Amino acid sequence: MQKIFLISGLGADRRLFNKLDLPGYELVYMDWLEPEEHDTLTSYAQKLINYYGVTPGAVVMGVSMGGMLTVEISSMVKLSKAVIVSSVKEISEFPFYFKWFRRVPVYKVIPHGFYTSMGFLIKPLFGELKGKSGFLFVDMIRKTSPKFMRWAMHSILQWQPTAIKGKLYHIIGNKDIIFPYKKITTATHIVEGGSHDMIYTRGREISKLILSILNDETA
Repeated sequence: MQKIFLISGLGADRRLFNKLDLPGYELVYMDWLEPEEHDTLTSYAQKLINYYGVTPGAVVMGVSMGGMLTVEISSMVKLSKAVIVSSVKEISEFPFYFKWFRRVPVYKVIPHGFYTSMGFLIKPLFGELKGKSGFLFVDMIRKTSPKFMRWAMHSILQWQPTAIKGKLYHIIGNKDIIFPYKKITTATHIVEGGSHDMIYTRGREISKLILSILNDETA
């Protein structure tokens, strides 16, 4: 059975993939490793490769920040398939506010405790999270290491994407507030009405789309 390595987004964990249904594939969750202060997304991607044993011919899929790490992994290992969801793959796709936060890095002065309690504040940006889904999102944020959150924010803002090797499938929703799809002119799949959290809230639909990619049923 072929493995699919899954990388969640910032502030999320493996529960983000609870709604995925990919029969015939073994899901390998790449849980977060504690980063070193000097780590970049590139060096962190290498650590994920080493720790989880990503080898040539593997399939890697990442959501949001996990998509950025998938881009880095694909530049180091010749993958069979690289899939990014609700993410970006190059500088031109970054939203305008990235430039502002680079110049004014407010994340550096935010108290550590705030990172794990801000779920309710930022939840509206992610889209359709209501009821149990909303509580799950807040719980994932709460259980994320504040040190990891601060490092990740810095690393994302300073990211210089490595040139992609091979085919990369890019799935974005046209209602994504975090990464507006209009900035992404080379997406391979645009999901109508899809928000940043669609890997969870529209798991059945996204599962079918991913299966079509894995089974080479779509370009």
